[in-house]
Amino acid sequence: MAQELIGIIGGTGLGDALAAQLTDVQQHDEPTPFGRPSGPIMVGTLGNRRIAFVDRHGPGHTLGPSEVPFAANIFALKALGARTAIASGAVGSLREEIAPGDLVIVDQFIDKTFRRTGSFFAGYGAVHCEMAQPTCGRLRQTLLRVANPMDIKIHVQGTYVCMEGPQFSTRAESLMHRAWGGDLIGMTAMPEAKLAREAQMCYALVALASDYDCWRPHDPAKGKQTLLQEIISNLQAATQNCLELVKALLASDEPLACEDCACRKSLELAVWTDPKRIEPARKKELAVLFE
Repeated sequence: MAQELIGIIGGTGLGDALAAQLTDVQQHDEPTPFGRPSGPIMVGTLGNRRIAFVDRHGPGHTLGPSEVPFAANIFALKALGARTAIASGAVGSLREEIAPGDLVIVDQFIDKTFRRTGSFFAGYGAVHCEMAQPTCGRLRQTLLRVANPMDIKIHVQGTYVCMEGPQFSTRAESLMHRAWGGDLIGMTAMPEAKLAREAQMCYALVALASDYDCWRPHDPAKGKQTLLQEIISNLQAATQNCLELVKALLASDEPLACEDCACRKSLELAVWTDPKRIEPARKKELAVLFE
């Protein structure tokens, strides 16, 4: 267990809070075939684990959702030796029962993004990964076991609608997302989860509900500044709960990496191109994904 390197992807709220908890930190700022990651990958210790941490939006939250180098982030984590990635991200709630401040262990996605690099394999060949269960069920259950004794309001599943942004939804869109069966709306889970599957990594996402999306009208008696302060307060509370959950997970004896997990074999039947037609240089460049 001490040799496992666990990838952590910090979203809005969690990045600075988690980075401050690391000890014995080394920074890695290596280029990948997909450019540089959002910022230096911080490899350090938290609990009794070695983790590789990347702040999705970069130092100072400088990268908007469409500018996040998702492919570089996942590739860099895999190249450093991480086989498991636990991500966080702020979301709006599409359901009355998911209150601001709650956490959700996401199990499904609806991907509405269109401006992002969604696969590692352009120019390589035809590669088709299964995505019916887009997060790692084993890792989700591990998170839920750790969370069970904790005093945290947590939802065991939820469908995350990932929109391109950076603008928020119109009310008509928000109502449509609810009609689709969406529980959460956000801008950063995709193509991150797809790329983690292509990299044969176990991936789980803890979503932090900051407010209700605009399907639910705001209280007209509250001014904009009051509403903003409520959202910030909700996000801070959810961030603290998420931080405590991640710390408890890393301090536990739960196995977080598993070579027998189906996620770790996602490329076994995915490459449809005749191997003789795959360029050797490209095959070598992407070899880390197949490890």
